[in-house]
Amino acid sequence: MSANDSTPLQGQVVPPKRSLPTSLDGFAALNQLVEAASDCIKVHATEKTAQARITAYETTEVTRIKAAEGILRSYFDNVFAERRASIDAMFQRLDGAIESGNAQAISEMVNGVVDIAKSSPLADLGNLSEIRAALDDPDQVWDL
Repeated sequence: MSANDSTPLQGQVVPPKRSLPTSLDGFAALNQLVEAASDCIKVHATEKTAQARITAYETTEVTRIKAAEGILRSYFDNVFAERRASIDAMFQRLDGAIESGNAQAISEMVNGVVDIAKSSPLADLGNLSEIRAALDDPDQVWDL
């Protein structure tokens, strides 16, 4: 038959052979069902455990951030009395970013804190540009 030939094909349509499932087929299907359900339960338990670990990690880190924030606030209040309003606003924004989970805003606020610390007596205690570089590096691994 060519592409231009409009003659329909002739033939007989043969219905598919239908046979009833055997007891072996039923047993195999039951095993597949049990295995799939078991795998689903295992994955759910694993993911729930992983989520619990993430939540615990988040709680720990937020607590550490809050503790460090308290110390820095006190330090900055004493060293930078004239900049108190802008420092307070920055920490308020950091708190808001932490509460909303806005990673970009958290990063920006922490960078702002690092910038303030660069012009303070803290700058003499270590290389703050290394801290900034680590904060900007998405591949940075933080050991806890």
